[in-house]
Amino acid sequence: MSLFWIRLVGALAVFAGVNYVGWRWVASLNWEAWWIAVPLILAETYSLIDVTLFALTMWRLKDRGEPPPTPPGLTVDVFITTYNEPIDLVMETALAAKAIGYPHTTWVLDDGSRPELRGLAEENGVGYVSRGAEWAGMPRHAKAGNLNNALHETQGEFLLILDADQIPDPRILDRTLGYFTARKVALVQTPQWFFNVPEKDPLGSQAPLFYGPIQQGKDGWNAAFFCGSNAILRREALMQLGLVGYVRETHARVVKALEAGRGVVRRALRRAEAQADGAGELLRVVDRALRAGRDQLGSGASVAAVTFLVQNQVEAAVKSLVAADVQALAADLAEIEALERELNGTPDDRLAEVAPIDAAVERLSARDWSPLGALESVQAVLDSVTVERRGEAQPIMPLSTISVTEDMSTSMRLHAMGWRSVYHHEILAKGLAPEDLKTMLTQRLRWAQGTIQVMLRESPLRLPGLSLGQRLMYFATMWSYLAGFAAVVYLAAPAVFFVLGILPVQSLSSDFFARFVPFMALNQLLFILAARGAATWRGQQYSLALFPTWIKACTTAAANVWFGRPLGFAVTPKARQEGGDALLILRPQAVVAAILVLAGAVGAARLLAGQAEPLGTLVNMVWMAYDLLALSVLVGAARYKGFEQQRGTE
Repeated sequence: MSLFWIRLVGALAVFAGVNYVGWRWVASLNWEAWWIAVPLILAETYSLIDVTLFALTMWRLKDRGEPPPTPPGLTVDVFITTYNEPIDLVMETALAAKAIGYPHTTWVLDDGSRPELRGLAEENGVGYVSRGAEWAGMPRHAKAGNLNNALHETQGEFLLILDADQIPDPRILDRTLGYFTARKVALVQTPQWFFNVPEKDPLGSQAPLFYGPIQQGKDGWNAAFFCGSNAILRREALMQLGLVGYVRETHARVVKALEAGRGVVRRALRRAEAQADGAGELLRVVDRALRAGRDQLGSGASVAAVTFLVQNQVEAAVKSLVAADVQALAADLAEIEALERELNGTPDDRLAEVAPIDAAVERLSARDWSPLGALESVQAVLDSVTVERRGEAQPIMPLSTISVTEDMSTSMRLHAMGWRSVYHHEILAKGLAPEDLKTMLTQRLRWAQGTIQVMLRESPLRLPGLSLGQRLMYFATMWSYLAGFAAVVYLAAPAVFFVLGILPVQSLSSDFFARFVPFMALNQLLFILAARGAATWRGQQYSLALFPTWIKACTTAAANVWFGRPLGFAVTPKARQEGGDALLILRPQAVVAAILVLAGAVGAARLLAGQAEPLGTLVNMVWMAYDLLALSVLVGAARYKGFEQQRGTE
C-alpha cells in the first residue's frame, strides 16, 4: 500500500477525531451525569491522542529493503543471556549461535552461575561469563546487570544479543552488519518471532503490527528502539553511553552533595556564632568553598578538579578546628592540674576550697564543643563529595538500569547522544512464546512496568538531545500502556445506560453520528492500511481485555518510582506452567463480562417495557457486543493447552 494513502487516511482520521472530540467537549456533555460523562470524554480524548501518535508513526514508515553489503573483518561477540532457563534449551541456542556464518565469538552469560552449564559451554567451545565477587551484596540489575558485566569481560566491536530461547539464523550477522558502515549507527533491531504459536495465536504472542509497521514507522523518525533480543549493537556506542552516564550521574551527585553540605555547615555555623574561638570563621571558609565548588561545576569545570579543590579546603579547615580544640583541651587540663597541686599543698581545714576543682571539671564537661560538632559536620561533607560509585559493583553501566526492562531506556539514551538506529524487517531468529495464560500475563506485566518506569524516571518529553519526532515516538509506546484506565470507562458506560438509562451525551443526534462514525471508520481503515495484510485484530482485543494488567503495571511502577516499593523481576518461563485457576486469574474480566451480560438483559427488558430509548439501546447493544467480543479472546487463552499438546492432537 502506497505511503501516500496511509498519510492521507491518517491525516483524515486525526482531523475527524479532533472534530468529534472537540464537539464532544464543547456541545454534547451530559453534565447532569458528569460522573460518567466526564470520564468518557477523557477516555475518548486519550484515544484521540493515541490515534494521532499512531498516524505520526505511520507518516514516515520506512521499508529498507535489502541491507548493505557486509564488511569483512569486524569482531563480533554473540551474547546469550540466561538465568534459570533449562540448560538444554540454552545450549541449543548457544550451538546455533556458534554456527552463525560470520566470524564471531559466542558467549553464554549465565546469571545463575551453574557449574553444569559452564562445563557444557567449555566442552562445546562456547565462552562462559558469570558475575564475579564484586557483585556480592550489590544491586544486580537483572538482565541489564548481566550484560553490563559481560561488556567488561569481552572485546568485540559489535554485540549480537539473544535471549536464551532465540535460535538465530546462520545469516543473521551477514544480513545486519552492513548497516554499521554508517558511522553513527549504534543499533540494528530485527523482529521477534515465535515458532510455538498456532495460527490463531490465542495468547497474542506474535506482534505483527509492532514488529512491522510500528517499528518501521519509528525507524523513519530515527526512533526504532532496542527490544532486548535479536539486536546488534555497537560496543563503542554503549561504552560511550556508560561513560557519559557515569559523568552525568557523578556531576549530579556532587552538586547535590555540595548543596547538602552547605546546609549542614550553615546549621553548624549558627551554633558557633556565639563562640569567639575562630570556629565560626572556619565554618564560613568551608561554606564559601562549597559554594564556589557548586558554581564552578555550573560553569563547566571538571568534577575531579572541583572535588579536589573543595576537599583540600575542607581538610585544611578540619585541621584548624582540631588544632583549636586540642589547644582548648590542653588549657583546661592545665587548669585542673594547677588546682590539684594547690589542693595537695593546702592544710586540711582549707579542704572546702576543693570547690574550684569541681567547678573546673564542671566547666570542662559543660563546655559547648561547637568546633568538634562542626568537625563532624564538615567530615560528613568531605565524605559526601566523592566521585566514587560505592553502591554499585562496577562504576560504568553502559546499559540502562533504571527499569526492569533495560532495552527502551538504553536506546532512548543512545538516540539522545546522537546515535542512530535501524529496524531491519526480516525474521532472523525464532524463539519461544509463553504457552499458558499465567506466563503470558507475567510477561506483559513486566514489559508494561518497565516502560512506565522509564516514562516516570526519564521521560522522553524532557530528555535532552532527542528530536521532537523521537520524543513523540518513544512517548507513543509509553502512552499506549495507559489504555487500561480508558478501557474501564469503555466497559462501564454501556452497563450504566442499560441499568440507569443515562447517556453520557446529551442526545444521540445526527450531529453525534455525523462526527463519531467517520472518526471510527477512518481509524479502522488506518489500521488496515498500515498493517498491509497482517492480522491486527488479536492485538486490538488484548489492548482492551488486559485492562487489569495495564492498570496494575501503572500503579506498581508508580509506587516503585515514587515510593521505592520493589517490583521484583521474574524471568519468563520457557515451558508451560501447570496450575493456576484461569477463572481466578481472569476474575476482573469475568466480573466485567457478567455485569455487561446482566446489564444487557436489564436493558432489553426496559426496552420491551417502553422504559428505554430505542436508539440509545441499539447503540449500547452494539457497544456491549464489541466489548464482549474483545473480552472473548481470554476464553481461548484460558483453554489453550500449549503448542506441543495441540500439535499432538492434530
